[in-house]
Amino acid sequence: LKLSELLGMDKFIPVKPEITVEFDRITDCFREIRFRFFSEESYSVPCHLCVPLKAEKPLPLMICLQGHSPGMYISLGETQIEKDSLLIEGDRNFAVRSVKEGVCALALEQRNFGECGGKDNKPDCYKAAMSALLIGRTTIGERVWDIMRAIDAVTEYFGGIVDKDRIGCLGNSGGGTATFYTSILEERIKLSVVSCALCSYDESIAAMHHCACNFIPHIREYFNMGDLGGLISPRKLLMVSGEKDGIFPIDGANKTFKTIKRLYTTSGVPDNCDIVTGSEGHRFYADLAWIKIHKLGF
Repeated sequence: LKLSELLGMDKFIPVKPEITVEFDRITDCFREIRFRFFSEESYSVPCHLCVPLKAEKPLPLMICLQGHSPGMYISLGETQIEKDSLLIEGDRNFAVRSVKEGVCALALEQRNFGECGGKDNKPDCYKAAMSALLIGRTTIGERVWDIMRAIDAVTEYFGGIVDKDRIGCLGNSGGGTATFYTSILEERIKLSVVSCALCSYDESIAAMHHCACNFIPHIREYFNMGDLGGLISPRKLLMVSGEKDGIFPIDGANKTFKTIKRLYTTSGVPDNCDIVTGSEGHRFYADLAWIKIHKLGF
């Protein structure tokens, strides 16, 4: 795929994940397994696998990706500073909600966020994103690579817990961006939930200030986001938008979904993509989204 080339995916070399379990405990809400794995030489990824209590068979897995936030602990419903509660109020406690919906959840720390390069309870992307470009890589490509290798690690080492044939990926904002690009390249992801990250490049990424990690050199020469969304077909795709989202405007988001729907229809699977529109801004809408997620068969 041209997209793979633009992301710099040929620059990555797979290694054995060498999983290290740091703790395995029972909380009030779920079994929580904290582990690390290597996605490439000398780079390890911290994760939390959350399993519904009393799970008796392998369950679907939802990979949960935070956007530009202090880190993956938000997915776990935890707070470290006062403003974290506002993020959770925006339904960004993805792992907690996934477990409540009866599936396993994998909270994965993305590069330049939290434990993987965040600074002062904030993401810190600029220098790393620019440095990646110097060697033909992109930050989005690095995040995609880590998610793909996380699927390798979880299905190999926790196969008795998760159903490898029912893997979803969910993220808001920067997490939605990572979900989107990973889902195009990774066919093991059967359901993609892309929140507040899908719009036309012309009306979002190119139209206003965005973090450097959003940029892929030359991509607009070949694609718009709607074109790329069609590449996820025939697998399931749920797009989530906010009516008042200031950085992925609703008009551009709706036009993008129209393109994706047309491509899914051309592929013969129009019912495999759907959209949720919340009444507020740049946040997740869990109640609306999970109705659609279950309707899509996850």
